[in-house]
Amino acid sequence: MLFRRRKAAAHLEQELQFHLEQQVAENLAAGMEPAEARSAALRLFGNPTLLREEAQSSWSWGWMEKTWRDLRYGLRTLRRAPSFSLIAIAVMALGIGATTSLFTIVRSVLLKPLPFYDPNALVMVYDTFSTFKSDTSKYNTVAPADYYDWRQETHGFQDMAAWHWFAGNLTGEHAELPEVVVGAAGTWNMFSLLGIQPVLGRTFTPDEDRLEANHVVLVSWGLFQRRFAGDRSILGKTIRLDSESYTIIGVLPDWFTYPSERVELWLPYAAALSKDQLASHELHQSYVVARLRKGVSAEAATAEVSALQRHLYMANVTRPVCDQANFRPMIDDVVDKAKTPMLVLLGAVGCMLLIACLNVSNLLVARGAARRKEVAIRGALGGSRLTLIREQMTESFLISLIGGALGILLSLWATQWLAHHWQQLPRASDVHLDGVVVSFSIVLTFIAALLAGLLPAVSSTGKGLLGALQESSRTLGGSASRAGLRRILLTAEIALTVILLVGAGLLFKSFLHLRMSEMGCITDHVLTMRYGLPEKQYNKPEMIISFHEAILERVRHLPGVIAAGLVSMPPGAGHHSDLAFTIPEHSSQGAVMDQDGLIRAADPGYFKAIGIPLLSGRFFTEAERLNRTDTVIVNRKLAEEFFPGESPLGKHLSVPWNGKPEPYEIVGVVGDTLERVDRPMRATMYFPILSGLEQTSDTALVVHTAGDPLSQSVPVQKQVAALDPELPVYDVMTMQEIIGKTTATQSFSAILMLIFAGLSLLLAAVGLYGVLSYLVSQRVTEIGIRIALGAQRREVLRLILADAMRPVVIGLLIGSAGAAAAGLFIKSLLYGTRPVDPAVFAAMLGSLLLTAALASAVPTLRACRIEPIQALRTE
Repeated sequence: MLFRRRKAAAHLEQELQFHLEQQVAENLAAGMEPAEARSAALRLFGNPTLLREEAQSSWSWGWMEKTWRDLRYGLRTLRRAPSFSLIAIAVMALGIGATTSLFTIVRSVLLKPLPFYDPNALVMVYDTFSTFKSDTSKYNTVAPADYYDWRQETHGFQDMAAWHWFAGNLTGEHAELPEVVVGAAGTWNMFSLLGIQPVLGRTFTPDEDRLEANHVVLVSWGLFQRRFAGDRSILGKTIRLDSESYTIIGVLPDWFTYPSERVELWLPYAAALSKDQLASHELHQSYVVARLRKGVSAEAATAEVSALQRHLYMANVTRPVCDQANFRPMIDDVVDKAKTPMLVLLGAVGCMLLIACLNVSNLLVARGAARRKEVAIRGALGGSRLTLIREQMTESFLISLIGGALGILLSLWATQWLAHHWQQLPRASDVHLDGVVVSFSIVLTFIAALLAGLLPAVSSTGKGLLGALQESSRTLGGSASRAGLRRILLTAEIALTVILLVGAGLLFKSFLHLRMSEMGCITDHVLTMRYGLPEKQYNKPEMIISFHEAILERVRHLPGVIAAGLVSMPPGAGHHSDLAFTIPEHSSQGAVMDQDGLIRAADPGYFKAIGIPLLSGRFFTEAERLNRTDTVIVNRKLAEEFFPGESPLGKHLSVPWNGKPEPYEIVGVVGDTLERVDRPMRATMYFPILSGLEQTSDTALVVHTAGDPLSQSVPVQKQVAALDPELPVYDVMTMQEIIGKTTATQSFSAILMLIFAGLSLLLAAVGLYGVLSYLVSQRVTEIGIRIALGAQRREVLRLILADAMRPVVIGLLIGSAGAAAAGLFIKSLLYGTRPVDPAVFAAMLGSLLLTAALASAVPTLRACRIEPIQALRTE
């Protein structure tokens, strides 16, 4: 019956004709005239067409024929109204495409397992200071000695590996092509724990992960292609990192981008640390990856580590040693800060899709009103309500199907654009459309068709359907129930639009607060660049100091340079490092080091160069160098937090700058600066950079210029090359670029939310215009009669506006409550902005009211221009 339906239909027709002819023959044999014999046979036999349909309904695959008939009917109705069809399809394509694109990002980043062996068993284990209450202290990086003790003395985890960040100057074997690369140093078991096999060569051995071992390196696929042009013979060749020779032993897979796509090479863990650092319980700079043992929970395994860490703390109570351990799944660690923004944006596009469905539903309600008589005639001719609903649902399905197909094509471009432009997006290389996403889009299309079409289809085939045949053409579809349905849909649309608008407004205001944050220093006409002095080449403090002084002398004499200074990390560029300290003059503190502050190293001219004010005391002097560097400058935050009601000048901070606590005299208090514009102000300690310590060799040069700071970048780099041709500089940025880089994620999220909110506002305006136009067209006669009976046109204007704004006001009230709840949900993304911000609410609600007024203007003016005689004649 699927492939031979025509043959079966012909056979059925022959059989029907045979029985009819047999009855006619019997009637003729009984003496009837031919015409009378045929009429009698038909009366006895029944309607052949009805019999044919009843017989065909019992065949298999009948539903396919009905579906095909409904599809043809739906396509015909869409072709008859091309404007309606194009608008509805475009609205659906926009909603489904945006939702599919964001779902692709969320699935690739948050939902897909990490590309490692048994990724659900991987957790990150951290040190924790129980006395520190901030969220950041819950996941403190681990000291090398802590890691070694954990791995050796606990048994809850199957294995543990550690890694830490590394950056160095990379050159060829003969010091050619210098560049700065970001890398990581991992323990020998790091790759076996993750289940990673290199595409070329091998990974580290235990003998290579120790002090004084041969220097070996693994390179990423990106560096392998970029610097070595994919030459497979590089195994065994030598490169130089910070003037040290390293032998390439392997190339990692192209998909391996942990912990970041910026990592271009891996060293053995011990190769990038000194003997003292490896034995330190205080140097918190490592990340520990652990694999759970089968049958052991992460909580139980971490509790064992925490008990050991408590023991280590008690043995080092006067030192900044953590007293607990904490954990979180590795996937949570990887996605960390991107999770909430992605979920917020996914919720935003979900709201936009729902608004699109409501808009299409409103269009279908209006279309159903215009076709009510047609539907009534079809029902009078025997069409069941289920059949009529199915026919109208098919139209909604076709709109959603075509819109969904276009939406998937749109999402292909949008997804790649998002992955490329979303800075600091974790796992960006994993973002792509796959079968699961396509299946999601198909399901989404069916849901959208159901949401958009079911209510209009049910409402247009109700009990009063046949009453439409008794209505005049002018009042056709003008029932109060259908007008009320459109108002309800519009109210829901307005409420969702309010939620999106307020959410976008909160994020945008938060972004503006970030961009306008007071950094505490000069941000205009300031250029920064970093360089790192290789330890092997600059192995004496005097050599480090000599280079610092030489570069400052050269740069300060360049034309267009107002001032220059050196600092370990410029304001806004990031955390860098911090240290715990005690205050010897505060004896009540005891020996426990439970106070913490950022550390910076700076030269005497840095503060004036970047405009950090001196509040009391003095700056560093040129005499404070080498062994005469027992002084420290603190910021206002540290002074107010730890020296309330007293002057910190002359007091001391006991800081383990050299591995053991040493007293540093406070000689000055300077203004506060932000480590990042999206983080709160922190206590900060400045130490003399002219100490020449190894920690001061990685430095940022800060240059205050008279004109465009970028115009000085090449001259300054030439001065560095003149001192050391093999020394590359990196992170060449202005202060404005540093701030922009820090706020890139917030900026991107705010812009996307504004785009979604703007599109939703446009859809709401279209919906309001459509509803009001429909209501005015249905009330032409009423308005004409009112004017004929003496009603003033301003009264008609007020009547129509009240009718239009009623669903808008109700939607505003409902949406405001939803927006308040949404503001609490995105609270963690806000900076300097309250979740319920009156200014944002007023601005967003005002913009919606203005849009509603503009959308209402044309139908309202049309109603006011109605001539009563013309209106009554058309009736």
